[in-house]
Amino acid sequence: MNLLRRFETVNEYNIFNNTETRHPLVSVIDMSKANPRQISTMHYGLYAILLKDVKCGDLRYGRHTYDYQEGTLVFIAPGQVISVENAGEVYQPKGYAVVFHPDLIHGTALGRHIQDYSFFGYQSNEALHLSERERKIVLDCFSKIDYELEHAVDKHSKRLIVSNIELLLNYCVRFYDRQFITRDTVHQGVLERFEVLLNQYFQTDKPQMIGLPSVAYCAGELNLSANYFGDLVKKESGKTAQEYIQSKVMDVAKARLFEPGKSVSQIAYELGFKYPQHFNRLFKQRVGQSPNEYRTVHSN
Repeated sequence: MNLLRRFETVNEYNIFNNTETRHPLVSVIDMSKANPRQISTMHYGLYAILLKDVKCGDLRYGRHTYDYQEGTLVFIAPGQVISVENAGEVYQPKGYAVVFHPDLIHGTALGRHIQDYSFFGYQSNEALHLSERERKIVLDCFSKIDYELEHAVDKHSKRLIVSNIELLLNYCVRFYDRQFITRDTVHQGVLERFEVLLNQYFQTDKPQMIGLPSVAYCAGELNLSANYFGDLVKKESGKTAQEYIQSKVMDVAKARLFEPGKSVSQIAYELGFKYPQHFNRLFKQRVGQSPNEYRTVHSN
C-alpha cells in the first residue's frame, strides 16, 4: 500500500531524511544521509527544490509523470502531493534539497513575488535538466545557504539566506530559458499543435457548451501544466497563451462577420461568449473597431 507522508514543518522533513534541524524555517539536505526507502506519496506544506542524483522511479505530480532523470531539478510548492512510482523496491536517495517554510519569506521581496517563479507549478515532463556547469552553480547556491545555517543566527542571517534562495531561483529562470530552446525533441510542434487545437475547437459546438477555450484547457489537451505551457508559448510566439487565444478568437470572429445572415450576437454566442457586449468590448479593444464597424468598412 502506498504510504502518505505529510511534511508541514522543516523539522519533520529533516527527521525523515536524517538531517539536523539548524533553522526552524529552512534546511539544506544531503539526501544520501537518508535511510533507504520504498515508494511513498508525500504532501508538502513547504517549498522544496530537489536535485536528484539517482534513478529511483518515475516521479508523479497528480496524474502526470515528471521527465525526471539523474541530474534534474524539481520545484515543489506548499500544497502539492508528489509520489514516486517504482515496482516497490527499496532505493537509496541521492542528491540534495533545499526546503523552506513559507513563513521564511513572508515580508520579504521574494515573498511578494514568489508566484512569478512559475516553475513551482510545472507538472509533467517539465523538470529542469541541468548541464554539468549549471549543476555546479546550483550546488554553489545550496552551499551558500548551508554556510549561513552553519553559523549562529544573527541579524543578517535571514536576509542572506533569502537572498541566496532568490539567486538560485533567478538562475533557474535562466536555465529554463535555455531548456525551452535546447529541448526541441520534447517541445517540437507545441505551437503548431496549439494552433490545430484552437482551429478544431471552433469547428465544433464546444464553444457553446464549454465557453471560450482557457489556457488551462489547452494545456491539459497538450499534456502540459498551465504554467509550463504558458511560458513555452511566450518563448515561442512572444505572446502570452491568453493573448494567443484571443488573437485566434478575433481571427475566427472576423471570418464569421462576413457569413450571410449572422448577427453579431449570434457570432458572439457561437464563439463561446456568454454576453454579446463582452465580445463587442474585446473585439474593439483588439481590432480598433466594433464588429459592426469592421463588417461595414470591409464589406465595401
